[in-house]
Amino acid sequence: MAEAERLTLAYVEAHPGDAARVLERLPTAQATAFFASLPARALAPAFGAMLPIAAGQSGNTGAQALAVTMRGLTLREITVRHWLQVTLKEAGAALINGAATAITCGAGVYLWSRSVGLALIIALAMISSMLIAAVAGALVPIMLKRMGQDPALSSSIILTTVTDIAGFMSFLGIATLLSGMLAAG
Repeated sequence: MAEAERLTLAYVEAHPGDAARVLERLPTAQATAFFASLPARALAPAFGAMLPIAAGQSGNTGAQALAVTMRGLTLREITVRHWLQVTLKEAGAALINGAATAITCGAGVYLWSRSVGLALIIALAMISSMLIAAVAGALVPIMLKRMGQDPALSSSIILTTVTDIAGFMSFLGIATLLSGMLAAG
């Protein structure tokens, strides 16, 4: 179908199945909320302010890796056989960007809270969640392509779930492991 034809169709004709794909996101959002709530009741209230930072940064990282991978697949610059090279490249970029973000965010949190423990928690969460997001952003479209699915249809839904859970769980998991550092400040 030509682009001009697609633009003149009614929404339902031009976007078959969109409602179902949007509704697919609801259970994944519920799963994210469930996993994020597990350790939260035992941790400091300040964490609520930082959870969106970890999830948001990982979301941005994953979206960038997804865009680069999708572009490569679409232009046939990469194939499913290149999964390891693509994943390692995106992981390397995430480690560099994660370290820069960790230093910046950790310093900001320390200035705000005067807590070395809290600054270390957010810094480590940035690195781990951004690394997980980049790997997912690279692998999700390649895996969907390998399974004979159109990566353009479902990659973002799967990636959003992974990055939300990675952001929340890396922050809350690291906070749980390093909770002894919070009392010391």
